[in-house]
Amino acid sequence: MKIVVLDGYTENPGDLSWASLSALGALTVYDRTSYVDSPAIAQRIGDAEVAVVNKTPITRATIDHCPALRMIAVMATGYNVVDCAYARERGIVVSNVPAYGTASVAQFAIALLLEVCHHIGHHSESVHAGKWADHVDWCYWDYPLVELQGKTAGIIGFGRIGQATGRIAAALGMEVLACDPHPNEAGRAVGTYVPLETLLARSDVVFLHCNLTPENTHLINRHTLAGMKDGAILINNARGQLLCEDAVAEALRTGKLAAAGLDVVDSEPIRRDNPLLTAPNCILTPHMSWGAREARQRIMDVTVENVAAFLSGAPIHVVN
Repeated sequence: MKIVVLDGYTENPGDLSWASLSALGALTVYDRTSYVDSPAIAQRIGDAEVAVVNKTPITRATIDHCPALRMIAVMATGYNVVDCAYARERGIVVSNVPAYGTASVAQFAIALLLEVCHHIGHHSESVHAGKWADHVDWCYWDYPLVELQGKTAGIIGFGRIGQATGRIAAALGMEVLACDPHPNEAGRAVGTYVPLETLLARSDVVFLHCNLTPENTHLINRHTLAGMKDGAILINNARGQLLCEDAVAEALRTGKLAAAGLDVVDSEPIRRDNPLLTAPNCILTPHMSWGAREARQRIMDVTVENVAAFLSGAPIHVVN
């Protein structure tokens, strides 16, 4: 059994081990493979039966050039990089890793919010640059400081991650509103389900924790922004395509949004002409919410389980 990892570096930059996966077959690991569909992807898969990917696309053309391929193991929850329908036609199993990053992604969402509220990084840099030592007053702050207690957090997408974020927000003294197509008792224990329009109108902070679908692409647009509170804060570490970036940048410039904390953008890596780069009060991080070592270890463990289950004839976490 030949196994090839096409883009292993972000999952394992050297602090994890591929040994468990290597134990399942002859393993080849590439740190990086082009994120643009190209013949090089098929060449690297070659005659491997199992391809392990994160963001490297596996298209119909690649599948056609890899007749030995029997399984595609995605080292992520999202699997839109794979042409799953065509893989199914060709009898190729596609698996993913569900629920590995609940704690890490929720924690990061709150970290983005706290950075918006306090600009801790900026103030630390200013102290190191000598501003405090040279200041006429005994303290200072360069941005307004925001207290969260008593404010309302609206969470769009209230699955595991949304509920985890809600629990932290509630611990900070915030009222939690939720919008999700599938309300459940676990969610009701954390927050109050309301329609989207109500959530947008009442929330001081709007978190996006929903899956990306054709129906919610550009969910945050000029129309939905108009329905938000003036001066609300937007937090998105789900998917960049949930935002109409031009509209969000405009809302930041006009003050309709007080600030945004964003870990994802529409096209990644971010383009130099992305309008969010020049928008005021916009904190941008490089799609790193998922990257805690503990979360990446869970990805590794579940990926190994997925491949082992496939080899045993009883595949798990199949998405096609």
